[in-house]
Amino acid sequence: MVDGETIILDDGKAVRLIGALAPRARDANAAAGAWPPELDTIKALSDLVLAKKIRLAFAGRRTDRYGRTLAHVFQADRGQQDWVQGTLVANGYARAYGLPESFACARELLAHEAEARGKRVGLWSNGVYRTFPADHASELMKLRGKYVRVTGKIVSVGRTKSATYLNFSNDWQSDFTVRIDKKVLAANVAFDRSLEGLTGKTVVLRGWIERRNGPMIDIADPSQIDMPEAPDAPANVSERNPINPNPIQPVRLPADPI
Repeated sequence: MVDGETIILDDGKAVRLIGALAPRARDANAAAGAWPPELDTIKALSDLVLAKKIRLAFAGRRTDRYGRTLAHVFQADRGQQDWVQGTLVANGYARAYGLPESFACARELLAHEAEARGKRVGLWSNGVYRTFPADHASELMKLRGKYVRVTGKIVSVGRTKSATYLNFSNDWQSDFTVRIDKKVLAANVAFDRSLEGLTGKTVVLRGWIERRNGPMIDIADPSQIDMPEAPDAPANVSERNPINPNPIQPVRLPADPI
C-alpha cells in the first residue's frame, strides 16, 4: 500500500483510485505519517483490497503523469463486486473529485460524499475539511494548492473568448473567482446555458485553489459546481445513486490476488 488512494498489484503495477481523494498530512500542514485521517484511510483501503482479487474499470484517461494506472477498482473476491472508491467515500475516508478526462461516476461519488458529510463520519468530523466561505479571500489564498469546498453567492458572470468567469464580488482582481474554460463549456452545452441564471445564486464549488490575481478554482467538469437547496445537499443529484454501479469496460486482472 503506497497511500490511501494508490495500490500496488502483484505484478508491480501501481493503480491510482481515480475519483476518491484520500486525506494527506499536507491538508493540515502536519508531519508526514502523523495525520490520523490519512492513516485511517490507508488502513481502510488495506482492509478492502489486501490479498484479495480485484477488477479494474476504465473510462477516460488510463494513466497519470507518473505512469500510474487510473481506474475504478472493484473487489472481486468470493464473487462480490464491491466498488472500492464508493465504499471509501461513503464511509468518510476520502473525498469525491476528478481529473480532466477522468470524471466517470462523479455523480455517484458525490452522492456518497453528501451522505457521509451529513452524518459527519470520518474526515467530515474534522474542521480541516469544512466548506470555506467565498468572501474570505485571504483565507482561501492560504489554501493554495489544496483541494477544497467553497460556498458563496455569485455576483456576476463574465464571458471572454477563452473562458467564462463566476465572480463572487465586484473586485474580481483580488477576490475569489471561478474559471470555466471554453472547451469545458463546448462539451457541456446545457451546463453552459445554465450559467447565466446563476447570478445571485448561492453555490458550492470544489477544486484546487490556485492564484490568478486572487484565489481561483478552475472548473474541468460540471460536477464541480453544486447548486444545493441546503448547504450539504447532494451535488446536482435528484435521486440517490447506487453504491455499486456496473463496472465500465471491466478488465480482469491476473488470477493471482494482489
